[in-house]
Amino acid sequence: MKLGIINGWEEGNIKYVSEKGLEAVEFCVNHNYNSAEFLAKAPDIKGYCEKYSVRVGSMGRWGQTRIDENGEIIPEALQDDKNIIDAASIIGCPVFNTGVNYTDSKSFYENCEIAINYLKELISYAENKNVKIAVYNCAWENFVIEPKAWYPVLSALPTLGIKYDPSHCLSRGGNYLAEIRDWGERFYHFHLKGAVYIDGEHYDDAPAGLDMIDWKSVMDLLYTKNYDGMLSIEPHSNYWKGKKGQWGVDYTINYFRPMIMPEDYEYEDNPYMP
Repeated sequence: MKLGIINGWEEGNIKYVSEKGLEAVEFCVNHNYNSAEFLAKAPDIKGYCEKYSVRVGSMGRWGQTRIDENGEIIPEALQDDKNIIDAASIIGCPVFNTGVNYTDSKSFYENCEIAINYLKELISYAENKNVKIAVYNCAWENFVIEPKAWYPVLSALPTLGIKYDPSHCLSRGGNYLAEIRDWGERFYHFHLKGAVYIDGEHYDDAPAGLDMIDWKSVMDLLYTKNYDGMLSIEPHSNYWKGKKGQWGVDYTINYFRPMIMPEDYEYEDNPYMP
C-alpha cells in the first residue's frame, strides 16, 4: 500500500506531497473543472510527478450529472470522463473514479441497467490505456454506493472496482467493516477520512486517527483482502484549518505510517511461526 493525499496538480502541490514524505497524490477533477484543460496539462503534470518522485494513485470526477431525466447519457459528461481517462493514461495513473446519478423517471432496475451501460462504455474506452474504472461510494450525483447497487452492477461488470471511504458508509448508518469484508476484493482505491457522530448526528470529518472509525480493524481487513492500492488522506473538516489543519495532516501520516508494511520488508521462513 502507498500512503498519499488528495491535492491539486500544480507543481507546488506535487512538491508539497513530496515534502510530506508521501508516495502518492490523488486528483479530484470535479464537475466544476474543465476536463479538456486538465487533459492539456497532463504532460506537465507527469513532469512534476517525475521531478518530485510522486505517483498519481488515482483521479476522479465527482458531482457530474451523467444521465439526463429521460435516462439518456449526456454526451458532454461522457466526454469529460474520457478526457480524464486520457489524462490518467498519459500521467500513468492506474485508477479513474466515477459515479452514475439516479434518474427518478426510471425504476431501480432500469437505473442499474443505465449505470451498467455507462460504466461499460468507460471500461471499454480505458481498456488499452492501462486505466481501471472504479465507482466511488459517495452519493454526490451517484447511486452505486452500497451493496444494493453493487450486486447487480458489479456482477455485470467483473473488471469494475470500488473507491471506498468508510465515512460515507457511516453517514448512511451502514457497517463499513462488513462492507470491506464482503467487497474488499473489488477495491481499487481507498480514502482515509475521519468521521465523528454524536447521538447519531454528524459532527465532524476529523483527521483520520482522531475520529471514531476503527482504523486498525480496517487495516487488518485491507491486508486480508490483499489490497495493494493507495491510501489517500482526505482533509475534509470545517474545524481543522490553518495551523491545526496542517498538524492534523501530519498526525494522520504518522498514525498510518507504522501500519503500512514496507515494500522492501525482508523475512525468512521460520518453522516456529504459526
